[in-house]
Amino acid sequence: MSVTIIADSACDLPLSYYKENKVSFIPLQVHLDGDNYEDLQTIQPAEVYQAMREGKAPKTSQASPEYVTQLFTQLAIEKKQAVYIAFSSELSGTYQMAVMVYNQVKETYPDLDLDIIDTKCASLGQGLVVMKAVELAAAGADKETISRAAAYHAQHMVHFFTVDNLEYLARGGRISKASAFVGGLLNIKPLLHVEDGKLIPLEKIRGKKKLVKRTLELMHERGVDLDKQTIAISHGDDLPLALEWKEAIQNEFGTKNVIINVVGAVVGAHSGPSTIAIFFLDENPPS
Repeated sequence: MSVTIIADSACDLPLSYYKENKVSFIPLQVHLDGDNYEDLQTIQPAEVYQAMREGKAPKTSQASPEYVTQLFTQLAIEKKQAVYIAFSSELSGTYQMAVMVYNQVKETYPDLDLDIIDTKCASLGQGLVVMKAVELAAAGADKETISRAAAYHAQHMVHFFTVDNLEYLARGGRISKASAFVGGLLNIKPLLHVEDGKLIPLEKIRGKKKLVKRTLELMHERGVDLDKQTIAISHGDDLPLALEWKEAIQNEFGTKNVIINVVGAVVGAHSGPSTIAIFFLDENPPS
């Protein structure tokens, strides 16, 4: 590819995808039991979920500025064009840090040719944007075309997700502890989405069957040509549950291409085990 694609670990694509498609990788960080780890490098999602099941509370932080500085400097030295598809600036400081590093590196290397896209997306919502950028780069598209398409896909990416245990959202300040307690008693499942990069509660639904039914209704309302799209499902270390949702979506819309992957350590540290998230476009991209 003439244009290098960069992505961070919050996009929840497997590490094998980066290697197979020559995507440059930026790991965010996880802090657990007094130690610091790099997502997908020195800690795996399953380890984080197991720790959460044991009552531990992992913390997360943005990517290392030193790591990003080294990557951007190498791009400049090698005179490579690049596009970085970044995690939502509303959920992490990684995008802002990357812009700061870009400006610093550009002082030494004025010819640094890099676009940084604030996707306002998370998990496989961001991952689908990365996949589109990789597809275009592999087809020989120029940097401007890739950046424009990535920005469009990010702007029109719908995120729906639900969590199994409200306590994790309460711990992160997304809902009150009282709401988490009552929700647990009443088997209430929150349905959330992402709006301008922020996690926003959408509805509270009682029971799994009603949750699936309502989610499919909202997909009908928000989606377009869902039979022809690639729909992504990410899960909190619960593949059987993700496969149930995949079957429901395919039965409802006839979607042929549904991809599934685990919610990574960084996003999963806030959403918890058995999270389910669904991602799709609300508008057809321009041809």
